[in-house]
Amino acid sequence: MAGKPVLHYFDGRGRMEPIRWLLAAAGVEFEEKFLKTRDDLARLRSDGSLMFQQVPMVEIDGMKLVQTKAILNYIASKYNLYGKDMKERAIIDMYTEGVADLEIMILYYPHMPPEEKEASLAKIKEQTRNRYFPAFEKVLKSHGQDYLVGNRLSRADIALVELLYHVEELDPGVVDNFPLLKALRSRVSNLPTVKKFLQPGSQRKPFDDAKCVESAKKIFKIVLPEDSIRSSRWNRWNTL
Repeated sequence: MAGKPVLHYFDGRGRMEPIRWLLAAAGVEFEEKFLKTRDDLARLRSDGSLMFQQVPMVEIDGMKLVQTKAILNYIASKYNLYGKDMKERAIIDMYTEGVADLEIMILYYPHMPPEEKEASLAKIKEQTRNRYFPAFEKVLKSHGQDYLVGNRLSRADIALVELLYHVEELDPGVVDNFPLLKALRSRVSNLPTVKKFLQPGSQRKPFDDAKCVESAKKIFKIVLPEDSIRSSRWNRWNTL
């Protein structure tokens, strides 16, 4: 019998949080080994665990997988959260990539210099209200089904619901303007596995506070782009 997946990352959201959400939604118990120092990361690099010298890394089914998309695709495929055919998978990929475009801006926000935060938050709110949420609301309205693709739960629904929660931490009440997204969040949140994950004491990570930001800087030596507001597509944890 295969053991539980083991997640290697620091004790924060970062690029591991979508992986935690997907495993939890699939009802898969997992363990976490947190990086606490730069030396912890160096040890993983030196023992050959990190193909590209970066985390997140997940030990699962005898593999040491890196690259967030590859990890998510494997989990989604294994637990039937990736559509029934190639067409549905392509649409699921399109939706999750859209989610990722906005999520990366939110991911970076706590780590930005104080003088850039106001402009960054304004950009997040504008993109949320005028681009991303209307697009997903339109999808749900177009087919009138409970879920985004094929009227069954997929990784796209889970990623979007995670995003809804994260956005509301920065822009409270914004989801109230999108009734179909609000209904999707309620529907997914009430699934037993997700409901458990949303409870206090779960492995879900809170919004990155100052302590978390300092920990990430110490471990990864994060350097923000010179113009981090306009280069949202560039924004990624380059040092991981």
